[in-house]
Amino acid sequence: MTEPLNPIALQIGGLAIHWYGIIIASAVVIAFLLTIPEAKRQNFDHEKFIDLLIWAIPLAIISARIYYVAFEWSYYSQHPGDIIKIWEGGIAIYGALIGAVVTAIIFTRIKKISFWQIVDIAAPSLIIAQAIGRWGNFMNQEAYGEAVSRTYLEGLHLPTFIINQMNIEGIYHHPTFLYESLWSIVGFIVLLVIRRLLPLKSGEVFISYVIWYSFGRFFIEGMRTDSLMLDIFGADLRVSQVLALLLVLGGIGLWVYRRLTNKNLPYYKDAER
Repeated sequence: MTEPLNPIALQIGGLAIHWYGIIIASAVVIAFLLTIPEAKRQNFDHEKFIDLLIWAIPLAIISARIYYVAFEWSYYSQHPGDIIKIWEGGIAIYGALIGAVVTAIIFTRIKKISFWQIVDIAAPSLIIAQAIGRWGNFMNQEAYGEAVSRTYLEGLHLPTFIINQMNIEGIYHHPTFLYESLWSIVGFIVLLVIRRLLPLKSGEVFISYVIWYSFGRFFIEGMRTDSLMLDIFGADLRVSQVLALLLVLGGIGLWVYRRLTNKNLPYYKDAER
């Protein structure tokens, strides 16, 4: 049987540098670089993104870990030493998004700049960062789906290295990390197109990102075997599916509400600077 890929990229004495961390860091750098051209096109000082990232990155990571640990508390309460081991995986995208958005709200109020403009500019970068970040899950052999046959995976015309990596303890699984990565890549393209071609109002690029990502996540999450679970009135529900559904409905509702209650919303390209 083919050995899985080594999740450790480099070992220096007792220090292990994991592919997971490298991929996540690369995703952040690429996302930032992608914001610069659009920030300049919007006459927005892109250096403010650097100031924001200084706060948003660590707080998003902490928030993502807290989110994950909170829903796996039955394990971490017995293994508190594992709480800090984020290099082994176990950070939740929704937790990171919550942390980043809260940080952006506080940051923009302090700096007296438009929250909606900064998140509109960042939205395509956020979703492409998620697409890249899912490959960290691939290296850790996590965020996979239910069992399937190798023949099924070969029928998807996947590269051999992906098929082999989806063999976990002798059982092949749906590469749900890949499904989400591809969904996010398509979303990245969609956001780039609609913000150029559609008459979107301020904030609607970001809202479109939330709706697009959450819609796909709802269905992909249903295929996963490692979902965080929530007991509601005796029913075990997948946390990410519940949140995804709420975000899709909330995003649509917010879009309609803002359009109906503020007839003077500026268009994205004319957003207040």
